[in-house]
Amino acid sequence: MCDAAPMKILIASILLCTPLIHAADKISNPLIDYPQFQQIAREVAPVREKRRVTEEQFAAFAAESGTVVLDARSADKYALRHIRGAVSLPFTDFTAESLAKVLPAKTTRVLIYCNNNFRGAPRSLASKSASASLNISTYIALATYGYTNIYELGPLLDVATTTLPFVGTEVRRAE
Repeated sequence: MCDAAPMKILIASILLCTPLIHAADKISNPLIDYPQFQQIAREVAPVREKRRVTEEQFAAFAAESGTVVLDARSADKYALRHIRGAVSLPFTDFTAESLAKVLPAKTTRVLIYCNNNFRGAPRSLASKSASASLNISTYIALATYGYTNIYELGPLLDVATTTLPFVGTEVRRAE
């Protein structure tokens, strides 16, 4: 009678290594371009840094005609609390067409903010990991779609003391 152990080891090794061999194959998808994303992120980084604004600058820009305050958080978080006058377009809904509906031109001044700009409202403005801040993804996505006049709220503000006016169901309940 022959020992089946070496054969079992060989078969198990082949079965375990097959996924690794296939993982090394390049998986083509022309609609996903990570190297291009990285390139755009590198190119916009110095511009973005210069376009981060204070609370006062944000409020002044928001008051100017033709400026769009864009809230890219989910629709349910927007409904709970958002800066008065902000337009809701969840990041997951960004397409050339959806952006064109809310941003009239590629040169429109766009102000962005996210959860990580505010503390004191954990339900509507829950903090994210700093490197996963929605402002970062939103800025890069808008630049990818060709928008060139993007400004980002820079500081961390307390919802109880900020001069930026909030509206939403959570705000009405707190009053």
